Amino acid sequence: MFTPTFRSLFTRLPAPSSISGLFPRSHFIPSTQTAAAAATAFRSLHTTAPQNARAQPKGGKGGRKKRRKGKGEAPDPRIVNLKASMPRAVPAPLRFARNRALRHWTIHRAWLLYQRKERDREQHELERMYQSMHNACEELRKTSGPGTRDEGYLYRVAMEKKGLYGHNAIPIEYARPQTETPAREPWNHGWTR
Repeated sequence: MFTPTFRSLFTRLPAPSSISGLFPRSHFIPSTQTAAAAATAFRSLHTTAPQNARAQPKGGKGGRKKRRKGKGEAPDPRIVNLKASMPRAVPAPLRFARNRALRHWTIHRAWLLYQRKERDREQHELERMYQSMHNACEELRKTSGPGTRDEGYLYRVAMEKKGLYGHNAIPIEYARPQTETPAREPWNHGWTR
C-alpha cells in the first residue's frame, strides 16, 4: 500500500499514463471487473468530468488569434508620445544613508527657503508698483487743469480707456459678469443636456 510522506506532497506527480505504476492493481480493480471498469476507476482521479472539460483549439497554444492591423491604420501619435515618455517600470524608492539623508534634507530646506524669499520679493515688488500707481492716480484726481478744467479731469481721462481695446470693443473687465452676491437660484435642478 502507498503511504504518502511529507516530502511527497511537494513533489511533482508523474504523467497520468504512468500513475498506474504507483498503486497496486488489486487496490483499484477487483478480479471480477472488466477493462471498461478499470478505465472508469482511473478516470475518477481527475476532478473535471470529460464532457465538461474544455477542448484545446487547433493550431498550437490556446487563446484568441491576434488580429493584425491593416496597413492604413496607424496608432494615435498622442498615445505613442505618452508611452514613449512614461517609464516602463516604477523606480525603487530612494533609500539614503544617515549622512546622505541629512545632506538631502538640508539642500531641500535651503531650496524651499530660497523659493519663499523669491515669492516674498516678487510680492513686495508688485505691492510697490501698485502703491506707485495709486499715488499717481491720487495726484491726478486732486489736480485741476489744464486751463479752466475742474479738479479730477485728468484722472477721468486717464481712467476712460477709450480706444484702448480697439474699435467698438468691450473692455476685458466686462468679459464676464463680476458679481459679489450669489444668484437668486443657486442651482438649476431641472437642467438637462
